[in-house]
Amino acid sequence: MTCFRKQVYKSCFGFSSSRISQLSLLSSRLLPIVRHWKSAAYPPRPRAASYSAKIDPNEEQGCHYEYNWIDGAESLHRYSPGGYHPIMIGDVLRERYHIVDKLGFGGYSTVWLARDTCLHRYVAIKVGIADAPLHETSILRALASPGHDSIPIPLDEFKLHGPNGTHLCYTMIPAQCNLRDASFSRLFPLEVTRALSAGLTLAVAYIHSRSYVHGDIHLGNILAKFPSDFDHLSVTQLYKEYGEPETVSITESNGKQLPPNIPSKAVIPLYLGKYAEDFSLSDTSILLSDFGEAFNPNLEVRCGKDCHTPLAMRPPEARFEPDAPLSYSADIWSLAFAIWEIIGMQPIFSTAFVTADELVSQHIDVLGPLPSSWWMRWQERNQFFDGDGHPKEGRYVWPGIELAFEECVQKFRRKRGSDLDRDEATAIIDLMRRMLVFRPEERPTVQEVLQSDWMVKWALPELRRSSYSKQIS
Repeated sequence: MTCFRKQVYKSCFGFSSSRISQLSLLSSRLLPIVRHWKSAAYPPRPRAASYSAKIDPNEEQGCHYEYNWIDGAESLHRYSPGGYHPIMIGDVLRERYHIVDKLGFGGYSTVWLARDTCLHRYVAIKVGIADAPLHETSILRALASPGHDSIPIPLDEFKLHGPNGTHLCYTMIPAQCNLRDASFSRLFPLEVTRALSAGLTLAVAYIHSRSYVHGDIHLGNILAKFPSDFDHLSVTQLYKEYGEPETVSITESNGKQLPPNIPSKAVIPLYLGKYAEDFSLSDTSILLSDFGEAFNPNLEVRCGKDCHTPLAMRPPEARFEPDAPLSYSADIWSLAFAIWEIIGMQPIFSTAFVTADELVSQHIDVLGPLPSSWWMRWQERNQFFDGDGHPKEGRYVWPGIELAFEECVQKFRRKRGSDLDRDEATAIIDLMRRMLVFRPEERPTVQEVLQSDWMVKWALPELRRSSYSKQIS
């Protein structure tokens, strides 16, 4: 089996980790950075800590510490009061969770793979930064319901007390990978894209039916489930299958002794997934994860200025109506972006080295004019458009949505003999055009998305076939 480690965009648990830089505005998917290699199709990069760099110092008892930078690891200065809890391979949490590897990390947590010695199964443990409330657990408990297995369910909750403070933790069933990691520079089979898109839309529909907005829909938060036989692997068998943990000693750049609030070694996150082209219909069971930005608009006002969805996927009302409350329609915009990425090789808008104003200009190029009030409110419009609203000479003009679909989706699929036929392409473009409307009140509801031609004729039937495929596989 091909197995490797890489610097994940989102962990296998669906929580933010360091964002991978993108190479160009037009190509936003990269080859994964190999961290552990047995038989990968391309050679591994040098191991972590291949060169030394300094990061922002932290303070401990009046001393400044500057750690040598480790490629693929979290920011080490976050191991300070109020930050990460130091964890090492082999640690046992709550007298039952034996830490066997790391799955990922983010601004507010680290995520670990552990063996539950009581129930003899693997769990993913999210360990929050010190004194940070994990309100998402209450939302996940509220969403837990028989028959709706596309939402993660917290299995256990507990606190860790350490040198950096008190950390809230919870466990869930681990997932093998997120769709962003699986699809870097790769394409899912066409039938898989349909089933994944339908499953994701049904997950959003369920969340909305329970009066919640997810608030952070993107491929990094869409997880592929593990096959049922994963728990049968012993730790020894797990290491044989996926590789032993890769650790790198943490060193202080000035030779000082490490403080007690940082681990002695960094662990490079393990990638447990597969490549997009290796997905089959039996692999299309997904989890929509990371409810850290979720809210109930009937109980809580979340304004556009408080939207933390990644910029490329962020609905435009967050920029142009910052004091207006967000609602379910914000998820529809992000859902459209995610579906496009599942189907195609390149996103509809740039995710690489793009400013908020450059992104607005792309929206206009692809989708058409902004609402007049937004246009007048956009003070930077003269950088991109002349007085008549035409693109300024010399700047790159992004293709309209139909040509964008040809360039970002069909061109790459055609090379692999898996492009969409004319009827299906027309149906998906029509759906994207409806979901990516600037005015939030003009977007379809998620139920209307499910009733669209593409969902009814192509995506939902493929999802039903995938359910049958899982039963016989």
